[in-house]
Amino acid sequence: MQVYLLRRLILVLPTLFIVTLIVFVTIRLIPGDIIDVMAARMHYFTDVTRADLEVALGLDVPIHVQYGRWLKNLFLHGTLGESLWTQAPVVSEIIVRIPVTLELGILGLLVSLLIGLPIGMYSATRQDTVGDHFARSVAITFISVPGFWVGTMVIVFPSIWWGYMPSITYIPFFENPIENLKMFIVPAIVLGMSMGGLTMRMTRTTMLEVLRQDYVRTAWAKGLKERNIVVRHAMKNALIPVVSLLGLMMGVMIGGSVVIEEIFSLPGMGRLTLESVSLRDYTLVSGVLIFFGAGMIIVNLIVDLTYAFLDPRIRYS
Repeated sequence: MQVYLLRRLILVLPTLFIVTLIVFVTIRLIPGDIIDVMAARMHYFTDVTRADLEVALGLDVPIHVQYGRWLKNLFLHGTLGESLWTQAPVVSEIIVRIPVTLELGILGLLVSLLIGLPIGMYSATRQDTVGDHFARSVAITFISVPGFWVGTMVIVFPSIWWGYMPSITYIPFFENPIENLKMFIVPAIVLGMSMGGLTMRMTRTTMLEVLRQDYVRTAWAKGLKERNIVVRHAMKNALIPVVSLLGLMMGVMIGGSVVIEEIFSLPGMGRLTLESVSLRDYTLVSGVLIFFGAGMIIVNLIVDLTYAFLDPRIRYS
């Protein structure tokens, strides 16, 4: 196990390098640069001031030199640079936004599991019944309906019908846990709906496959209770593909959080990404996306290690 962990951690470095390179180049391919955005907002730049500003921001050198400087700061000094707009350290900007996105993501994941796992197992054990057909219809609906549309309707309809508008002032969890959860529960449900539908479909499929295995039939023949068979014998093996799906859905969650945070005015990493892209704040965009990339790598490592817990036959050497 230790050798496997060490090998995976070593592979993190080239992966992060590729991620940083793609992000660093892609953001600069968007039409218009940060100087154009500043000029459009301030309306008084001349050719001379533009050149001076490029020098001040470090944009007067080729892109590969800019990338080398940024990479040097990252690996030698452990910093992600400073925002080109506010001159604030990128790390401090991210630290302020992390709790919001983490809370939204964790709550969204819990919602998807609470929806997907029990309904998926019920649907598999009651195959082709009315309940099974209804559960599959609900799952397909959750998958098909776009989260941004549901989020928008949740904002629009209550405001029209009842004059109710969700709070848009962020309340930290440790300041007022109850009000914080009230603010996050609706966005978390919207974010978790599509993931819950996917989880339900995958759980049902894998549970049906496991329930047809010989060892499960033997358990039925011994007269064990259905609950013991499903929970103690079938569920662990059925969860292995589901865990893989949850790891892949972390990317979907990140993309979904960008939209959900913007709709519900949550000051998280997703909203910071949109703001920094619109302002062409290259260092801030690079810092945020390298953080997301590192998070995805860690999540996939955790998923791989979870396999050994769910199936003792799996060993890493």
